[in-house]
Amino acid sequence: MHTPVTIIGAGLGGLTLARVLHVHGIPVTVHEAESSPTARSQGGLLDIHEDTGQLALGAAGLTDAFRAAVLEGRQAMRILAPDGTVVLDQADDGTGGRPEVDRGDLRRILLDSLPAGTVRWGRKADRVRPLGGGRHEVAFSDGDTLVTDLLVGADGAWSRVRRLLSATTPEYLGKSVVETYLYDAAVRHPAAAKTVGAGMLVATAPGREIFAHREKDDTLHAYVGLAEPQDWFAAVDFTDRAAATARIAREFDGWAPELTALITDSDEAPVLRPLFALPAGHRWDRVPGVTLLGDAAHLAAPNGEGANLAMLDGAELGAALAAHPGDLERALTEYEEAMFPRAAEAAANGLPEIEAFRDATGV
Repeated sequence: MHTPVTIIGAGLGGLTLARVLHVHGIPVTVHEAESSPTARSQGGLLDIHEDTGQLALGAAGLTDAFRAAVLEGRQAMRILAPDGTVVLDQADDGTGGRPEVDRGDLRRILLDSLPAGTVRWGRKADRVRPLGGGRHEVAFSDGDTLVTDLLVGADGAWSRVRRLLSATTPEYLGKSVVETYLYDAAVRHPAAAKTVGAGMLVATAPGREIFAHREKDDTLHAYVGLAEPQDWFAAVDFTDRAAATARIAREFDGWAPELTALITDSDEAPVLRPLFALPAGHRWDRVPGVTLLGDAAHLAAPNGEGANLAMLDGAELGAALAAHPGDLERALTEYEEAMFPRAAEAAANGLPEIEAFRDATGV
C-alpha cells in the first residue's frame, strides 16, 4: 500500500496504529502538539484488558515488552463505605486479567518500537480542510502545511480532525475529578497507605467519590470526584494547595479521616479535571480519506475502557489498512462498522468493581 498515512496525536491510540502500520510495512507519520515525549506527565496507572488493550499490544508485537512493565500486585482492590467500613478487600492473585502498567511506561514502549522520525514533535494542528478526492490539508501552528491521502484524528477530546466528520462536540457531564498525590506513602502517609492497600481503592456516595491507586515509587494517586457545575469549581483556587484541599475536603464531611487524608495530605496542589463526553453512540457518515480513533471518536465518562479502546481502535484500523492495500475506503468502512457499536457498548457499561459496590451498599 502506497497511500501516505498521517496521524494527528501521539497518544496510546495513535501510537498503536503507527506501530501496527510499521509492522505491516506501511509508511506513516505522527504529528504531536507536545514539544517532546517528556513535555508533561502522562498520568497514572492503566489496567490493560485481555479483550481490548492486550489484543492491541499483541497485534503490535509488544506483548513481551508490556509484560515486563507490569506492576505486580496492583490488581488488588479495596472498596470502602464512606465511614471506612470495608465492603470488599480482594488481593491480587494473578488471575484478574487486567494487569496494571504505568501509562508513561506504556507510551514509552510504543515510542521506542517506532523508527526514528516517525513522530514529529511540536506539531500542533491548527486547521484541517478537505481538498477533494479523499485528500486533506493540515495546517500547523508553526506555519507548515501538509497534504495527505489518509488523515487519522487521534487527537483526543477536542479533536481538530473530528470537525471534518461531525459537528458534535463534547458536553460537560456535571462532574469533575480533582487529582491529588501523596509521595513516599508508607513512611509519610501510613494511614492513607494502609487504607489504599496494594492496588486500587474505591469509596463512593451520591455525588461524591474517591478512587486511589498505589503507583510506582510508593506514590498514592487519588481521583476525587464531585458532581458540581463548572462554576462551583471556578470558585476554588487550585493554585493554593492548602485552601483548595480544605475546600474539597469539606464536601466529604463525615467520611472516615483515612479517606479524607487522600485529599488534605496531598503533596502537590490538586489538579482539576472537568469530565466531558460525546453523546453515546456518536457516529458519522463515511467521508473519504479521513477517520477518528479513541477519544476523538467516542469520548466517554471514565470507566476503565478509554485507553484500552483507543489502542484496539488503532490496532484494528492498522489491520484493516494492511488487509485492503488497494481499497482505502473498504478498509475505513470495515474499521468504523466494528468500532461504532463497540464504543457505544463500552460507554454504557460501568466499572464492574463499582457495580459490585453499589449492589452491596445500595448506593
